[in-house]
Amino acid sequence: MVPVSTSRNGQTALLSSDLLNFYRRVSTSPLTVVDVETTGSRPQQARVIEVAVVQGSLREEVTFETSFLIDAQMPVPRSITRLTGITTEMVKQGQPAEMVWDTVLPHLRQGVLTGHNLAFDYGFLQAEYRKLGKPFKRQESHRFCTVLLSRFLLADLPSRSLPQLVKHFNFDVGPSHRALADTRACWLLARLLLTRLQDMDDDILLQKFRRQWISLRDAAKIFPYTRQEVQEQLDARQCERRTSRRSNRHLYRRGDVEALFQELHPQQLSLNLL
Repeated sequence: MVPVSTSRNGQTALLSSDLLNFYRRVSTSPLTVVDVETTGSRPQQARVIEVAVVQGSLREEVTFETSFLIDAQMPVPRSITRLTGITTEMVKQGQPAEMVWDTVLPHLRQGVLTGHNLAFDYGFLQAEYRKLGKPFKRQESHRFCTVLLSRFLLADLPSRSLPQLVKHFNFDVGPSHRALADTRACWLLARLLLTRLQDMDDDILLQKFRRQWISLRDAAKIFPYTRQEVQEQLDARQCERRTSRRSNRHLYRRGDVEALFQELHPQQLSLNLL
């Protein structure tokens, strides 16, 4: 996986009670873990050159795994070769893209699609299937990003990048930035996080969720108002606010956002994940 910033998804804009229900359900569901290696960070210009899929559940452990090098019909940039070890010559010996995507599609449609920074992998999956005229979509309720859960349960660690977590937990998966190694690492991380979650009381988890900072953009998704209207309401109540150093976005505590939502909509105490 090319390291890029994590895009937000629907889970971030959930109320704490709905987020708890989501993770409780995921912890008992079959998971389909995916990782892609690509020629760049933008699906519009780059192509997938390697993909791996691992399926399993907390009850059954790993039930399936596969990986493919893909002939993407384009050269591999030197920066990607330095990161992954994958060369243009290796890719030329890979499998045809259409054959690979037809082979893995039935698996990608099963279970809860899981990844570390899943938005990156999911965007490339959609782009590759779009090129084949076969649109690919999984509902947000069936997508699980281990980055987001690690922010709650591993908040004390200095880094939650997958290579650093592999080192921290001594996962025996091989070198990072190869699809199968990263997919196995993500599976082990998902198993660890979901097992911890199953062992934690609801009240403790809800406290963790409510302390999380969420962007004004995600906060506004909870309300039938514009971002500016939501910001004015939060600031009028002197809710705690900070600014993201990376994106310069305003951030608020999820708990403060929820308190405002329940004040304005007392009859609607929960939202459904679309």
